[in-house]
Amino acid sequence: MPSLALPRRDATELKRINQAFYDSLWSGSRLVDPSRFNTWPMVRELAMALPRRLEVAPGLRPRLPIDGTYFVDISTAALGELRSHGASAARANISALPCADASFDLVCALDILEHVLDDDKALRELSRVAAPDARMLLSVPLHEAAWTEFDEFVGHYRRYEPAQILRKLEPNGWTIEQSAIYGMQPTSKTLLGLGQWYLTHQRERALWWYNRVIMPLGLRMQKPLRWQRGMPDCDGVDELLLLCRRV
Repeated sequence: MPSLALPRRDATELKRINQAFYDSLWSGSRLVDPSRFNTWPMVRELAMALPRRLEVAPGLRPRLPIDGTYFVDISTAALGELRSHGASAARANISALPCADASFDLVCALDILEHVLDDDKALRELSRVAAPDARMLLSVPLHEAAWTEFDEFVGHYRRYEPAQILRKLEPNGWTIEQSAIYGMQPTSKTLLGLGQWYLTHQRERALWWYNRVIMPLGLRMQKPLRWQRGMPDCDGVDELLLLCRRV
């Protein structure tokens, strides 16, 4: 649970915020091929070796291959675009997956858990659909002290401390095999505040700039990611990518 310094919302409010933000984002976006992300070199061979794959809430930024991966999302705009590219996709959320027990060898949930009020329930669902010896790709933002108004604006409920992640994974049968530093804490509160203002007061214009200018530039400026064993030193790290194994 978040500290007293962080906002508390009920599940209905979280769902409303997330639905509104991502419906607006994806309705004006185009699907970005997974091969364009810096995660691709890290997951390509893994995905090819594990053909029964699930990616939860990718929006239009999937990281697993379109062909052969089953996608679940709450956004009808994202689902329509995914399906138009040949993907198999269903409307559902991470806390109620429309999938049989032990039906996937690779489960991917990037930037999702922080949006969910009951993240323990979400992890139980991911564990339920994962087969024995399955792998899970998971990313979460770190450090409550790094919380900004932008976290609240985009529908985050929490940021995680590294020890907290371990405490949640272990009871669900997951161990961290490898990890990668996925981002650094933003240094400009001014830019964050400016982006939030435009998204609040001139949403259509802000999303046009994001989809047409900021996102393409961001793809070009991505830095290579590197796996390392176990959990890294997380001081100053804004986000963590984890490769977990079901034991």
